[in-house]
Amino acid sequence: MTAIVSLKDVQKYYGTYHALRGVTLDIAQGEFFSLLGPSGCGKTTLLRTIAGFEDISEGTLILSGQNMADVPANKRPTNMVFQSYAIFPHLSVGENVAFGLRKRSDLNTKEKAALVQDALEMVGLVGFEKRAAHALSGGQRQRVALARALILKPKVLLLDEPLSALDKKMRDQMQNELRQLQRHVGITFILVTHDQEEALIMSDRIAVMFDGEIAQLADPQTLYRRPISRRVADFIGVMNFLPANASGNKIDIPGLGAATLTPEQCPGGTPSGPCTIGIRPETMSILFGTEPAPARETNGTVHELAYYGDMTYYDIALPGVEKPVTLSMKNLVGRRVLERGESTRISWDDRALVAFAD
Repeated sequence: MTAIVSLKDVQKYYGTYHALRGVTLDIAQGEFFSLLGPSGCGKTTLLRTIAGFEDISEGTLILSGQNMADVPANKRPTNMVFQSYAIFPHLSVGENVAFGLRKRSDLNTKEKAALVQDALEMVGLVGFEKRAAHALSGGQRQRVALARALILKPKVLLLDEPLSALDKKMRDQMQNELRQLQRHVGITFILVTHDQEEALIMSDRIAVMFDGEIAQLADPQTLYRRPISRRVADFIGVMNFLPANASGNKIDIPGLGAATLTPEQCPGGTPSGPCTIGIRPETMSILFGTEPAPARETNGTVHELAYYGDMTYYDIALPGVEKPVTLSMKNLVGRRVLERGESTRISWDDRALVAFAD
């Protein structure tokens, strides 16, 4: 992997507050990389240190092979798309996109106009050159911000929660468009987001941050299926947590029985004694009638349900388990939705279990 961004033991203090605590990571050329975490975890601070808007207190930051110590933001091979988009309302779309070229004395007017057209084509806004910026929708303003950043041909594009102001339908559309755009231009994108689904959809790799540190760095599938700690598992998607007891690779789980786990199912290390087992809702299923179990099964009772049209989420009470487990089922044609209080059988595969040491 050729790293275009390299951070080594980066620390950031605001007075006595320790915002970044020894962050070390490499981000590859052409990678779509996400910094994911709750508010206050340090992800935006880290992005701003890469941009040069914040100085690092200790450590090393290398961009495109150059140490960024004392290099100001406007001299770095980066550009940023802000959460607010920072569109100039008194300028047209074309003028907004061309704004970064205003000091380029090596380009004549015709060459600048050609670059503006290229940038607008990349984001699907050809024909909007004369449109007033204040007359744009949220999605169109986001595209203008992208075009304005990309026209300067940065080696790294930094995105600070760029989709958070959009409604769900537009956000889903822009997630797909942003990923396709990144593949088309081939430059490194670094996204800051608190939206787990957004990070999973778009990223090549994700760094989950808590308290100024990287808790886990992995590709989306590994992060979702094999979280390294209960805290990461609880933050990424939905996971059921069940108390258990471990002896070697043997796990006794009240409500589910005994299971044998592989080292891969214990990403934080093989637990011993009291531990916690995690299992995702979609890896459990309801068995209807005399339907045979594809793997293991047990009996339960529907405690609560939430109907989403294409999917129903069930909270199933299991014998001997204090808290119901949540499972999700596709609402297939010919398959009815269970009712509260109804007895049922559920099935799961032990390979879906993940163990966390307490």
